[in-house]
Amino acid sequence: MNIIELNNCVLKRKIQWTAHVAQRIQERDISRHDVLNCIRTGEIIEDYPEDYPHPSCLVFGSTINGATLHLVVGYDFEFIYIITAYYRNILKFEADLKTRKES
Repeated sequence: MNIIELNNCVLKRKIQWTAHVAQRIQERDISRHDVLNCIRTGEIIEDYPEDYPHPSCLVFGSTINGATLHLVVGYDFEFIYIITAYYRNILKFEADLKTRKES
């Protein structure tokens, strides 16, 4: 999985929004446009190839207004599945906001 494949799905509108992400973006005041911008501007910083039902990854990117955003995105080689979205967490990530802190 790579960011180009995810972007191609966005361009083709092959996107599935989970009920979980719909709830979370509402709670966190994140728009769908912010989520799509995160994929367009983003990079994959973690891979989860064993996730079920589809391999997934953590995308690091930004909102339309430039705020740092993290997304978990699944991919079945036809559609992307937006699983969750959240603003960066300095308690869980290093200063670069890309490297997870050691437990």
